[in-house]
Amino acid sequence: MSTPEAVKTIREALALSPDNVPLRRHLAAMLVETGKLEEAESEYRRALGLAPDNLDLKVALADVYYRQEKYSQSLVILEDVASQPSTSGKAHILYARVLFRRGSIADAVAQYKLGIEIDPDSADGILAEQLGVVSEEKAGEVFDGRVRQAWQGDSAAPDIDLERPKISFADVGGMDSVKEEIALKIIHPLKHPEIYRAYGKTVGGGILMYGPPGCGKTHLARATAGEIQARFISVGINDVLEMWIGNSERNLHELFEQARYNQPCVLFFDEADALGGRRSDMLSGGARQLINQFLAELDGVDGSNEGVLILAATNAPWHVDPAFRRPGRFDRIVFVPPPNRAGRAAILRVHCAGKPVDNLDFDYLAKKTDGFSGADLKAVVDMAVETKLRQAMISGKIAPLDSKDLAAAAASLRPTTREWFATARNYALYSNQGGMYDDVLKHLKT
Repeated sequence: MSTPEAVKTIREALALSPDNVPLRRHLAAMLVETGKLEEAESEYRRALGLAPDNLDLKVALADVYYRQEKYSQSLVILEDVASQPSTSGKAHILYARVLFRRGSIADAVAQYKLGIEIDPDSADGILAEQLGVVSEEKAGEVFDGRVRQAWQGDSAAPDIDLERPKISFADVGGMDSVKEEIALKIIHPLKHPEIYRAYGKTVGGGILMYGPPGCGKTHLARATAGEIQARFISVGINDVLEMWIGNSERNLHELFEQARYNQPCVLFFDEADALGGRRSDMLSGGARQLINQFLAELDGVDGSNEGVLILAATNAPWHVDPAFRRPGRFDRIVFVPPPNRAGRAAILRVHCAGKPVDNLDFDYLAKKTDGFSGADLKAVVDMAVETKLRQAMISGKIAPLDSKDLAAAAASLRPTTREWFATARNYALYSNQGGMYDDVLKHLKT
């Protein structure tokens, strides 16, 4: 059983032996046990920085991502792990869980079967029942992308949370070019509708933002709604996907209807690749039907989208069906890169606000954190604060953070964006039809 005292003891040991991978992995596992998933994620990433080829560490990090509902990040890791010949049954079972959450039922069934074939003890009765593979007799009971079950009536409509964000573009550090694209497509038409209507342009439309995780896509979407004082609906995978045939499509329609009723409204879809994946990659007709419904809603087949401003974010644009990029749908594809030097300085200022500091040189620190995402920069500040807290507990005195503390924390972390760019580079070089990834190539050359 993990206790605060045990965690403290392990941290103290790591302070003396920071490159001890087994010890850092043990600390991460203890943090998971106590529910501190963000801290566990940070520790697993540090351990992988020391042992980048360790499959067990990769699976453990993917599991932490899964627990935080960061399904795209988990999927990227598990796709790589599952291709290795020495992959454990546990890894395939976790892969099945992620695929199930993303609605890829048939693929999840295949991974689950492979997992229990490798290691029968890794079987998960609840997941097996959800997938329809509770026994050999029922192993193939998957119908049209959903588990074959007796119909039990309509399920409840999605619980829709309407927000009134209080943040605006002024609260978003950097990203000037992205803000400009959003302003042109979304903000200016709403503020000057008569000018746009004179040219036959309606108020509404869609923008698909893509880029590495942790770079502020969700924060920017919420700030967009605050900028125009519009309502904001954030849509996750769990708000839409259900196992019953037709319910996912109904949930999606209800979300659009709520946005139309409450316009002006920003409707934001996180992990858009999970709801709008390539139909050519899907084995189930049910998943294709959901995408067709999504496209119909974007086209306003059952109702006008005037005043509905649609934003979506994805870490894997190469998995999004090309039909979503047609005019009138997500006709603006915007690359959201890691923050530039000025942006990193601004983000660090935000995260250091309210903490005891001493003459922090943010420009110097920004130079030392090239390639870091906004989430990485938060981890830098958190790590520096943890070190100061440890020292304060020993000395009984509160010492302010200085540039040296943050620089030391940054030096011990690797930018999480590197893995994403390694994958994106291949698509940009070899699958760049229409120049969609030109911004990625431009960024890599800088």
